[in-house]
Amino acid sequence: MEPLSTLLEQYGSQVPAAFWMNIRLALLATLGSFVLGVLLALCRISPVASLRALGAGYVHVVRNTPLTILMLLGVLAVWGQLKVTFAPDFQLNFFIYAVIALSLYHAAFMCEAIRSGVNTVPLGQAEAARAIGLGFLPAARLVILPQALRGAITPLGNTVIALTKNTTVAAAASVAEASVLMKTMIEFRPDVMVAIFLTFAIGFCLIVIPIGLLTTWASDKWAVAR
Repeated sequence: MEPLSTLLEQYGSQVPAAFWMNIRLALLATLGSFVLGVLLALCRISPVASLRALGAGYVHVVRNTPLTILMLLGVLAVWGQLKVTFAPDFQLNFFIYAVIALSLYHAAFMCEAIRSGVNTVPLGQAEAARAIGLGFLPAARLVILPQALRGAITPLGNTVIALTKNTTVAAAASVAEASVLMKTMIEFRPDVMVAIFLTFAIGFCLIVIPIGLLTTWASDKWAVAR
């Protein structure tokens, strides 16, 4: 028990801070990806062919691009070559880059989750909206999306869970989150490697499992009655 106690003494205060970084990344990226995902979903169901093509193109390209590539593209190309800076502080600047990359990537999955919810809305709802004179955007805002989001709670929750776990990729953007600390701990304390792995595995379970439970509860509570 002595090696474990010295490990907790040395790194115990850093573990919560590292996981808090992952939580912040997940919260901000969830908000960003959801907003962009809604806009993409509107493009995908739009009556305008060019918008449908734009939405489909974005989804297909981004979903088939590794998240690490997007993260490195922002850091090495946009920041390194184009010198685009969002904040004077080095860590904050890379944190913003990580949030943007996570948002852009998961927006494609948010879009498809919302579109799956749109498919649960009866066609008669849209036809009734058009019959009373509503255009595409008012009908989508007032009739289609409220029902679609209720029907898409489960896939949206699954996307948030995947996003939360994918925050570890922010290490590629030099963001000091949980996986970076785990790597450091393994490097300097390989004698308690199993304990280190269990610590971070339990930490992510404590973050992800409540999201799953909340998703299940919300899906049951707000399911659209047919």
